[in-house]
Amino acid sequence: CYALQAGREVRILVRPDEVDDLAALRLARDVAKKIEDTMQYPGQIKVQVIREKRAVEYAR
Repeated sequence: CYALQAGREVRILVRPDEVDDLAALRLARDVAKKIEDTMQYPGQIKVQVIREKRAVEYAR
């Protein structure tokens, strides 16, 4: 699990085999709630949980 912050966006990259769709939604909600409770900031901050699996193959 990695978290990246860029401007007003937080991206959390998780392993798709360890986190299902429902857990990803809960994680995004929990992080957003913690940001609201502990920080002061103007506007809003977008929290994204990214879980993707890639398969790559080469034809020669």
